[in-house]
Amino acid sequence: MTEVVDTAVQGRQESWRRVATVRRFFLTLFVVGQTVVASYFLLWILPYHGGTLVEIGLLVLFILLYMWIAVGFWTAVFGFVLRLLGGDRYSLLKRHPEAELEATALAKTAIVMPIYHEPVKWTLSGLKAVYQDIERAGRLDQFEFHILSDSRDPNVWLEEQAEWHRLCEELGAEGRLFYRRRRVNLNFKSGNIADFLRRWGRRYRYMVVLDADSLLSAETIVKMVQLMEREPNVGILQTAPSIINGDSLFARLQQFANRLYSSLFATGLAAIQMGDAAFWGHNAILRVQPFMAHCGLRKLRGFGLFRGPIMSHDFVEAAYMGRAGYEVWLEPGLGNSFEESPPSISDELARDNRWSKGNLQHLWILLFGRRIRLAHRMALLNGIMAYMASPLWLAFLILTTVEAVQMTVASINYFPEGHQGLFPLWPEWRPEWAIGLALSTLSLLFLPKFLAILDAVIHGLARGFGGFWRLLLSVLVEIVVSVLLAPVRMMAHSRYVLGALLNLSLSWAGQNRTEETTWREALLTQFPGMLVGAGWSAFAWSLDPMFFLWSLPVAVPLVLAAPTSVVLSRVELGRAFGARRLLVIPEELNPVEVLNDSRAARAENDEDSVLTAVEAAVIRPRLNRLHRALARAHRQPRRAELLAPLVRRLGSEGPGSLSRGELSQLFRDRASVAEIHRMAWRSAPDSFWGQRISSLGSAEL
Repeated sequence: MTEVVDTAVQGRQESWRRVATVRRFFLTLFVVGQTVVASYFLLWILPYHGGTLVEIGLLVLFILLYMWIAVGFWTAVFGFVLRLLGGDRYSLLKRHPEAELEATALAKTAIVMPIYHEPVKWTLSGLKAVYQDIERAGRLDQFEFHILSDSRDPNVWLEEQAEWHRLCEELGAEGRLFYRRRRVNLNFKSGNIADFLRRWGRRYRYMVVLDADSLLSAETIVKMVQLMEREPNVGILQTAPSIINGDSLFARLQQFANRLYSSLFATGLAAIQMGDAAFWGHNAILRVQPFMAHCGLRKLRGFGLFRGPIMSHDFVEAAYMGRAGYEVWLEPGLGNSFEESPPSISDELARDNRWSKGNLQHLWILLFGRRIRLAHRMALLNGIMAYMASPLWLAFLILTTVEAVQMTVASINYFPEGHQGLFPLWPEWRPEWAIGLALSTLSLLFLPKFLAILDAVIHGLARGFGGFWRLLLSVLVEIVVSVLLAPVRMMAHSRYVLGALLNLSLSWAGQNRTEETTWREALLTQFPGMLVGAGWSAFAWSLDPMFFLWSLPVAVPLVLAAPTSVVLSRVELGRAFGARRLLVIPEELNPVEVLNDSRAARAENDEDSVLTAVEAAVIRPRLNRLHRALARAHRQPRRAELLAPLVRRLGSEGPGSLSRGELSQLFRDRASVAEIHRMAWRSAPDSFWGQRISSLGSAEL
């Protein structure tokens, strides 16, 4: 029987690999062919037809950038065609009838949520919604939930412990919902997951990974497990998350664009990658045994940026899973998979600052990783280009400016450097060709957006986006904003890439998920780009009026970066658009239950708002007993001597007298937690703790 199963698996694997080879060949043909034609036009547009070093540099940069854009364009076209034909018949979901999946028994699965300095109640309310949805579906028996904390601030991790315990009591989830905080924070999120697997991984066949902002419906989670049971050679199954809960105008724009355009891009990407897909680090299911055996991440042994722990782990883990002979699939047909967007462009760029360094590290693995499949190398390259495209574009603009200066200020050089021959090289201008090439490039960027509108109309989804005319208007608004933000992202990403390559230090922190951008913050963060935009535009005006007009699409968004950042962060504007059914998504008009549960949980009152988590852990008897139970029970005499002065200082002067590290040491020690509770309740009424206690009513204690 085992031999029959192995033969069937091998046959399916050979089948999809043949199909993938054909699809990738045609993608390469279209991209390279289109780039060759566009590059030919550029050569004849350039005055010296590539006869100078500057023009050779322009041509090289143009080829790289045009190919990058063309890959995205043809991926969307593939997706559109496949959806028009009813979907990809080689996808995992198409292989198994619904009745067959329903009859498939579930296996023991861990649902894990790694967190680091996140808004606690906001984050765990999402996990609560996932738990309730699985419970409502009657599938709890095969699932256990783990909160994996890397938080260092005691005001955060003490609140995490309290909220976890409250959820266990509220849900009756004792023995099913677990909390663990690492005391030694090594190797970022991948180290957090690795620590969990070393301790408890052998309890489970599968592991579903959630981010702090992730939501997955019970139906989707169950189907993922069933697909993994039916496909023993699949090591990772990745969903295509939709962005939800966008309140600010920026988040609403991101949410709308993701929901509308990802149908094409995710379908096309899945069809091209097939069983060599990437792992995005969350909203996915992993087969635990091969993941533990093959996906451990050694530290890089290079230099600078390429030395030390791997920060962006997900693409590398997918590559290692493929190297071990397992398949990695992206399955867009698995719906009801959600995540959230940063509320402002400033917060998105702060996140990109962290991600850029991790993605650029992949260059080392791309070049020197052994036995990694070509498709996974291309996925690594794709992640690198997500950030490298910005400095390449900036370099293209700089060389274009140099070319304009040479043609305007300098005398014509009939024998430029690099030109060989007895006859002079005459500069030529073809403005009509330049216009045609510019329109061709713009079509690659914007045509997929209108294909997405057509796709929504064909499949009867336009109503979920507010109807056809509101959908069209929403796309036009999104295009205008994307044009305004593109130069801002270019400048920021270029700075991040330079900082990463210089291996500048970088701090990792929890993301802002709720706050608006202030004018002061916007001016401080965007002022360098505003200065560059204004200076470049003024220089272009002094050089040549036509060059000035050419500079405006980049210069104007940079000059307006601060007000754009502030306006887009406004929640009131985002809600105003939603009230008019603009930039809306189907899940807003017809929300699924897991979304309703998460919103209801986040709307609950915060009972601990009067006290910080440290103060509550000291004062409230119930919470103090909880934290005592979770702290270490024994300590050596030497440690007791070291902690005693910290306890006295905390008891007499309050939490502000101790550092974050000192507070963490105290609250990890059971005797110290008990002692400070006694000291607080014995304090004089006019002391710090006496005043904090008197500020509370009996019901709040």
